[in-house]
Amino acid sequence: MSSLSDVRLTLHSQELVAGQINGAREAVMRNVPSGLGRWGLFWHRLHTRKALLELTPQQLKDVGLSREQAREEGLKAFWRL
Repeated sequence: MSSLSDVRLTLHSQELVAGQINGAREAVMRNVPSGLGRWGLFWHRLHTRKALLELTPQQLKDVGLSREQAREEGLKAFWRL
């Protein structure tokens, strides 16, 4: 590969990482019902995270999560993003 291609790949990977970090909050908020206040948001997180712990392996596969990822998210405190 040429050095220009290497630079482009490096810059592209850095942009992807930056986009993932910057877009994480927006992605979380995109799945929340509109009009929720702070306590409604907490309540929503609490219930959806508990629901993750009850999914079957097939359901987890359908949403693209491993058992460990679902467990990690499901056990996270409701006030954390």
